[in-house]
Amino acid sequence: MRQNLVAGNWKMNLTHPDGLALVAEITRLAGAASIGANGPEIVICPPFPLLHAVGEKLGKGAKFHLGAQNCHQKESGAFTGEVSAQLLASVGCEYVILGHSERRQYFREDDELLSQKLKAALAAGLKPIFCVGESLDTREADETFDYLGKQLADGLFHLSNEEFDQVTVAYEPIWAIGTGRTASSAQAQEVHAFIRERIARAYDAKAALDTTILYGGSANAQNARELFGQPDVDGGLIGGASLKAADFTAIIQSF
Repeated sequence: MRQNLVAGNWKMNLTHPDGLALVAEITRLAGAASIGANGPEIVICPPFPLLHAVGEKLGKGAKFHLGAQNCHQKESGAFTGEVSAQLLASVGCEYVILGHSERRQYFREDDELLSQKLKAALAAGLKPIFCVGESLDTREADETFDYLGKQLADGLFHLSNEEFDQVTVAYEPIWAIGTGRTASSAQAQEVHAFIRERIARAYDAKAALDTTILYGGSANAQNARELFGQPDVDGGLIGGASLKAADFTAIIQSF
């Protein structure tokens, strides 16, 4: 049975004290809202320097989990400025975001590299949140499904069934991130259903049914309930709204 999940991607934002204040407010509001066993899993993904402190603040409860925004594909070595999956696991990370559109665009991460990062994350016991998504040009050219199918096949479907069981997929319509535009709930559902069908083809019907697929296109407190109400949308990968405790908690409560 797949798990509903809301992940907050803080990106390159917040100082140490601001990050601790935010996570304290999120946990307080979530507790006050009585988000319990029937609510979604909640993953907080701060910048690398804040991981240990935020993890300590989250504690070891069953509801809140610590995630990272990226990892290197090697276990260790002379890679100045990089962070391995093993290092992330050692400070309490359970999840790691891989293939985010900003990593693909600004750091030229391709499917071959992401395949290596997936293997590294899984070997360290981390659960990858693997992102796919199309640009506005791709959507307007009516090539969305060909493009996403290739991203899934080249970047993800090389995993074994056992490895794939640990993966969460996130659909990012790049044209709806930070632009003020949001995919309609019908558009989100259409793509999520396509992703689930491709998973069934690559693995089997059970894998498709069990895989959590998140929407990552500027979900907010106003549209989350409608988006999460779609049959194949299992939660959200939240950017800007995750930096505001009240908004992030409202998104969590949308379930």
